[in-house]
Amino acid sequence: MSHNSFGHLLRVTTWGESHGPAIGCVVDGCPPGIALSEADIQPFLDKRRPGTSRFTTQRREPDEVRILSGVFEGRTTGTPISLMIENVDQRSKDYSDVAKAYRPGHADYAYDAKYGFRDYRGGGRSSARETAMRVAAGAVARKIIPQVSITAWTAELGGDAAESFDAAQIAANPFFAADANAATRWEQLVDGARKSGSSLGSIVACEATGVPAGWGAPLYAKLDASLAAAMMSINAVKGVEIGDGFEAARLSGEANADPMRPGANGPEFTANHAGGIAGGIATGQPVTARIAFKPTSSILTPVDTITPDGEATQIATKGRHDPCVGIRGVPVVEAMMALVLADQYLLHRAQCGG
Repeated sequence: MSHNSFGHLLRVTTWGESHGPAIGCVVDGCPPGIALSEADIQPFLDKRRPGTSRFTTQRREPDEVRILSGVFEGRTTGTPISLMIENVDQRSKDYSDVAKAYRPGHADYAYDAKYGFRDYRGGGRSSARETAMRVAAGAVARKIIPQVSITAWTAELGGDAAESFDAAQIAANPFFAADANAATRWEQLVDGARKSGSSLGSIVACEATGVPAGWGAPLYAKLDASLAAAMMSINAVKGVEIGDGFEAARLSGEANADPMRPGANGPEFTANHAGGIAGGIATGQPVTARIAFKPTSSILTPVDTITPDGEATQIATKGRHDPCVGIRGVPVVEAMMALVLADQYLLHRAQCGG
């Protein structure tokens, strides 16, 4: 049984390993006639690309995407779209110690327990390198739903939450922070973690506007359930909140309600505690989510662990790793939001028309 595919009518299958010759994906179910080129995909990959600042891994990968199929004369054909990125800066020798002992918090032991075999070079399929193809596929998804605008940003890093929101700041700093003061503080936090051989977690917020009322489905195909599953599938994600999330449990019924008033084009809401989703179906409000990334498991600080033979030892992971993996997780969150919403659009159209 394979678990490398995602989606229903818009189906994405990723392939490749962190230290293999290339990584790629196949996007199946994209409608025909949509204008698509590498130039439409590359800007999103550049946001996720490693080595863009001292606050991310220094692995040097240009992440230049190639479209191998599914596009003719600049437009999608309705056939599978194959995308590929070559790996050009692998240093597998950095992982010789990982071959001898499991990294606590990483997928090393779990992969061995399931398959009896693992690719220890950068974690193989469990590496965050795989998420580059999610970002590429997400760029295709955005072309399917041009009416939807998706923006993600870092809302908290190392336990330090941003205190203001200015969308213009997100692209102006290496943390994708919407708060310039927070970005300045986070420089010191990440520098400190990197120099001490440790790592930090973060919380990424995401908002999608332009999602019409009606997308999604009740019960076992809820839009919020699909979003939660998609976000939880991202490496290092350990928690997802839709709308107010856990804070909703601390509110009264009247405080948690999203009051409605008559509007010229349908109801107007005076709050959005539900994150734009009710009963698993979009309400027409912005769809919002918050995603928690744990600290990077590969750290230079020695940690107690065991060998594959079950002997006690310690491991300090060498190589090039993100001191805060959630920073480059921002464009990945956007991509997964786009993939879910594009899939839900196609499902809604198939059942309800329009």
